[in-house]
Amino acid sequence: MVKKPDEIKQDVRERYGAFAERSQASCGCGCGASCCGGKDDYAQNVGYSQEELESVPEAAVSSCAACGNPTTIAGLKEGETVLDLGSGGGMDAILAAQRVGSKGRVIGVDMTPEMIRLAERNVVDAGLRNVEFRLGEIEDMPVEDGTVDVIISNCVINLSPDKDAVFKEAYRVLRPGGRITVSDMVTEGKLPDEVLKDPDNWAACISGALDVDDYLGKIRAAGFEDVKVLSKRGGDGLFSAEVYASKPV
Repeated sequence: MVKKPDEIKQDVRERYGAFAERSQASCGCGCGASCCGGKDDYAQNVGYSQEELESVPEAAVSSCAACGNPTTIAGLKEGETVLDLGSGGGMDAILAAQRVGSKGRVIGVDMTPEMIRLAERNVVDAGLRNVEFRLGEIEDMPVEDGTVDVIISNCVINLSPDKDAVFKEAYRVLRPGGRITVSDMVTEGKLPDEVLKDPDNWAACISGALDVDDYLGKIRAAGFEDVKVLSKRGGDGLFSAEVYASKPV
């Protein structure tokens, strides 16, 4: 039986809440990839450098739920305001904060209280003061209109049962000329029904993955331009994609 959107969100929230409390060395999400090589190996496999991993607290690396490294493709500049959707344990928010510097600002949004608490501890351990985390859902972001320069997200939007709302909200909070750079799970063609109907596959970043053309179409429908896939990783119908789009000036 296919679960309702609220049930899907609750399942995801419970899974990630329990994971945050354990804060053990696994990737958390699964994302169609194995974490058995260790947290550093996994993170490097999806695009993080050893230098980046050494610059964040171990607990942030241990709590990663990644299928790419959106901070690398975002081209972050000093002084920019960055919004991290589904910020989890804070790894990408910390890396973004390092890139935008003390004149910049990073806001992380996550719907799991346990993850917010974990991320806040990691930011303190990292010695940063330009990062804040807000409890909320990415379909209804607790962020003011037109206040963000860049949106990043890492293997999270596929978890949402209402991706149209996510991209509309992203458009709302970005300043004119702002950009969105996300790493996410997508498909080539439709996955088998038995996969799509398995509720456990939502939290594992599988059932919620859209066909890449549908995914890009939803971004365009929200008003974005210059929508494109920068790179792909994986195969067999399910892969991670690094996606870029911009809000018209």
